[in-house]
Amino acid sequence: MGKLLQTRLPQAQGAEVSIDTFNRLVRILELNLASEDPDVTRSYTNTELGELQFATGSIIFNSTTEVHQGFDGTNFRNLYEHQTYPTGVSATASIGAVTVTIG
Repeated sequence: MGKLLQTRLPQAQGAEVSIDTFNRLVRILELNLASEDPDVTRSYTNTELGELQFATGSIIFNSTTEVHQGFDGTNFRNLYEHQTYPTGVSATASIGAVTVTIG
């Protein structure tokens, strides 16, 4: 699981920032901002879940079962039951009675 890197940001003294301090600060911010997106739930397959370690309370999306799951410290537990939603479009209509006469 990704987490923000713990770093000490460089500090500049005076009105000017040196190129080295600026570049170091930018690189630290790049690493931190790319390491975790708090708005996206991480997605894993059943195989990946068996190979990785998770902290108690972690919430993931299981792409094998297509359900969000929470880790209780021992097992992943479904947060809801899987739903299959209909796809495509269908319609049913009727216009009264139709009579066919063969003569």
